[in-house]
Amino acid sequence: MSSKKKMTDESIWENILPQLRQIGGKHYKDYKIQPYEFISKNNLSFYQGVVIKYVVRYLEKGGIEDLEKIIHYTQLEIHKLQDDEVKAKYKKK
Repeated sequence: MSSKKKMTDESIWENILPQLRQIGGKHYKDYKIQPYEFISKNNLSFYQGVVIKYVVRYLEKGGIEDLEKIIHYTQLEIHKLQDDEVKAKYKKK
């Protein structure tokens, strides 16, 4: 058999449509909405996006470590919000 892909091979779309490709595992492939799509369409912050990503995958991939990452990134978001509040108070003065 030839090493060329058949035109009916669905994997040819992975090069054209990057949202059909996942590098390193299959832990997002079975979801109706991919985390990147939800994050992008809702204009979430970096930390919100990372939390969504780990919430979705922790059972299939990282387990407790992913749950710890959720806590860590949540703490980073809290710190960022607190910094933003302090900066806003000083700007008012």
